[in-house]
Amino acid sequence: QVQVVESGGGWVQAGGSLRLSCAASGSTFSINTMGWYRQAPGKQRELVARITSGGNTNYADSVKGRFTISRDNAKNTVYLQMNSLKPEDTGVYYCNVDGGYYRGTYYSMNSWGKGTLVTVSS
Repeated sequence: QVQVVESGGGWVQAGGSLRLSCAASGSTFSINTMGWYRQAPGKQRELVARITSGGNTNYADSVKGRFTISRDNAKNTVYLQMNSLKPEDTGVYYCNVDGGYYRGTYYSMNSWGKGTLVTVSS
């Protein structure tokens, strides 16, 4: 199991930028996919972006061209650079670790952080 901690949320005006960070700690696993999800008030949690240990990425259509996910495998840390923010990007952003490898065996984790709030005002 890993501990997942997000940081970097805050308040920003529309058109502004924020950078979120997520660190996974407490494990000797080689972490596989890390992702960012968000939940707006009254809505279900949705995928924003995710990245594999090899650097393959995928994004929600709503954030393509505006958000960039990256990671530092040595630090088990993933980042989300959010540019050209819109009011509809408002929500709690959660980091997820799907699983990891230890001595060649894959272990599913599905570990979540507690989230960080992003508020974009119009």
